[in-house]
Amino acid sequence: MLFKLTAIAGALAAVASAHMTIINPCPRFSAWCTSEPAALPAGASYDYNIKSPIDPASDVLCKSNTPWPQPVATWTAGQEVTVDFLKNNAAHGGGHAQFSVSYDGGKTFVVVYEVLRYLFFNGPTTSNNPEVLSYTFTLPADLPNSDSVVFAWSWVNAVGNREFYMNCADVAITGSTSTSYTGKQMVIANHNGYPTIPEFNNDYDTGISYYENAATITVSPSGSSSGGDGTVYSSAAASEVYSTAVEDYATTPEAADAESTPVAPPVGHAGQDASSDAATDEVAVSSAPAAEPTPVAEYTTAADSSDESSAACVHGTYACSADGAGYNVCVWGTWSNVIGCPSRTVCKPLNNSIVCDWA
Repeated sequence: MLFKLTAIAGALAAVASAHMTIINPCPRFSAWCTSEPAALPAGASYDYNIKSPIDPASDVLCKSNTPWPQPVATWTAGQEVTVDFLKNNAAHGGGHAQFSVSYDGGKTFVVVYEVLRYLFFNGPTTSNNPEVLSYTFTLPADLPNSDSVVFAWSWVNAVGNREFYMNCADVAITGSTSTSYTGKQMVIANHNGYPTIPEFNNDYDTGISYYENAATITVSPSGSSSGGDGTVYSSAAASEVYSTAVEDYATTPEAADAESTPVAPPVGHAGQDASSDAATDEVAVSSAPAAEPTPVAEYTTAADSSDESSAACVHGTYACSADGAGYNVCVWGTWSNVIGCPSRTVCKPLNNSIVCDWA
């Protein structure tokens, strides 16, 4: 059977929650986009962990340096564009975000729009529940034409572990006569070799000077750039599957109060994002099991099938694997490989849903 995958609450810790990702334009190899992109490049796999922050051990900020075979969107310089985010995910109290473009394959980025202090919200908050999931802004009229522009969303969260989030989408820019564009260089923080912006603790000017005083950089379709602070981001080959297949989860206290919480196993996931002093890399579960799981939010639309391994499926649906060790995700009519449940948990049906629950 196929079910909606729901989050659960446990007695050992706060509800776990996934992070954020854009869904339009479609990031590289995302399984969550609003429309079906071109076929994956040879050897590439969907990135089921795209909502997680950039791996501290990686210098590949786009998570993959391999582009989609063709642009996922065509934008016109000087016109409005809209960027949409996946609902039911953890917004970590907001923070600073930039929307940037690169004309050299992701080595240098120049900012075209930014949302400082309150990303996902309308003002100060410690909530994990986003209020704003779509941003519309006008592209600069002097962005040069190119069919190989890398568009990036980057984010420094206000609450929780000090992390840096970034998604990259491949777009085309048309309608311009300009040969170059000059603007702020994209800020990187909370990553190897870059400044650390601490938790905001209700001070939403925290780290704002890095954005206000960013160097100016000029980029062009030829791939050349000038100015900036000399930073050139990695262009080394990257694995097409970023990190592990299992989602990275947040355990912020405010997640327990969220009315809509995304796909998440019970606490005990070895790679969880510990956002409170009480959290550790792996919460011991040798004591009494958690209370009976409580569904808190539906995540996807589902359909029924008697053979999940071979039957056609509806995009965004989930199914427990035959042995219960994990679950499959339907991505554009094709089932993923099994994504394992966290240690000591199994995939189970629950009230027309599925959960990774204590074994």
